[in-house]
Amino acid sequence: MTFTKVLIANRGEIAMRILRACRELGIKTVAVYSEPDRNAMHVRYAEEAYLLGPAPSNESYLRADKIIEIAKKSEAGAIHPGYGFLSENADFAQACEDEGITFIGPKPEAIAKMGDKGVARATVKAAGVPVVPGTETEEKLSDEDLLKLAPDVGFPLLIKATAGGGGKGMRQVNDLEEMPAALESARRESLAAFGDDNVYLEKMIIGARHIEIQVLGDNEGNIIHLGERECSIQRRHQKLVEESPSPFINEDEEFRQKMGAIAVQAAQAVDYVNAGTIEFLVDKDKNFYFLEMNTRLQVEHPVTEYVTGVDIVKEQIRIARGRQLGYTQKDVKMNGWAIECRINAEDPYNNFLPSTGIIQFSSLPTGPGVRVDTGVYLGFNISPYYDSLISKLIVWGETRGQAILRMRRALEEYRLVGVVTNIPFHQSLMEQHRFIAGNFDTKFVEERFSIEKAEEGKETNPEIAAILATLVAHQQTERAAHIIQRGKRDTSNWKWVGRWERMHR
Repeated sequence: MTFTKVLIANRGEIAMRILRACRELGIKTVAVYSEPDRNAMHVRYAEEAYLLGPAPSNESYLRADKIIEIAKKSEAGAIHPGYGFLSENADFAQACEDEGITFIGPKPEAIAKMGDKGVARATVKAAGVPVVPGTETEEKLSDEDLLKLAPDVGFPLLIKATAGGGGKGMRQVNDLEEMPAALESARRESLAAFGDDNVYLEKMIIGARHIEIQVLGDNEGNIIHLGERECSIQRRHQKLVEESPSPFINEDEEFRQKMGAIAVQAAQAVDYVNAGTIEFLVDKDKNFYFLEMNTRLQVEHPVTEYVTGVDIVKEQIRIARGRQLGYTQKDVKMNGWAIECRINAEDPYNNFLPSTGIIQFSSLPTGPGVRVDTGVYLGFNISPYYDSLISKLIVWGETRGQAILRMRRALEEYRLVGVVTNIPFHQSLMEQHRFIAGNFDTKFVEERFSIEKAEEGKETNPEIAAILATLVAHQQTERAAHIIQRGKRDTSNWKWVGRWERMHR
């Protein structure tokens, strides 16, 4: 399990996150990239970089055979998959193992069991973990089978892909008439995203909150949890804002430990190793149900790192090297509050339509308790080929109120020109009384929040905005001119004056 070089089978901000962790551990790194990512930040940062193929994921980042070939060629002893792409592909993990390459993640058997949502439900249910009512069989079901079972599950229900996550291959259905079209759409999206069109049905919990528990396990059977994350602020099952701890659980330590123990129990059911996340739906009465397990690093892992002080990526690497967990359950203490906003290239005023283009200006927020994980830079091209995530803006505060205020300040400082972003959405959300009070569920954004309504009454003056933009542009031009222009003398004015003073003493 000893290795000194890691290939990062991913791109964007998560590739940068892993690269930095490897550098701090003294591990050499190898990047892979598609043709549009030739000049990407992770390609520049790694010590070696290799071309995978054209832009489409199935010709580049999903080419398991090509990635393993590059790992062998570069003599990388391990592969870190990040999230998305091949991170939850059991066949890829097994292929790495067969080639003697360490897969920085769980065992192929655990990925297979928890990656197939139908098998996962059956597995954890057998271990005594409560699950959301739905189709209980582990077998693949045809459209006809699912249409027959739907009335027994009850409406409204969700069609969900058995592979992958992130809202891909998921459709809400309110009655039987909607089912055929929704099934076709869900299967098509799941096949495109994960290479598997299998789906299952799940009862929709009304007014539910989406709360997940981070778990870590080593090769000696030790498994701990790192508390919870609140992930209820989402749109079309895609998370937008995450925080830790959850405002719904914060004052109830007994309930937190109960959920954490059940999450550990679910992980133990598959002898889980490395980092993973158990996701739950929780109703208003604090009844909670297993939703799924993500057998990989989560996008929102930084909020847990902030409040626990545990570097999850470094722990992943240490575990993959065969070391014991660096923490026991008693060592895990939650300190303060962390919030993460996903900064996406999409227009919140136009139904979150994706935006593409070249980053023409970028100024990232800084200061106490502010962290920005990103994979883009000035001049980088946001292409239409991959997800719209530009960066993750994470803040920490001693209390939730302080964290919200800090997030407002950080969002105000964030400047990005060249593509449309959802920063205005986050700014409006941070002003909402219901959000501030922690009174929301998974349907809050879609049913009880509108950025247009949130901004009603705010004074706007296009003329003033145009004048300010012109002044800023002029200031930037003048500053650039001053920096670029060189003095006529062969040295700086300070040295010239010093010479003159010595000559006239």
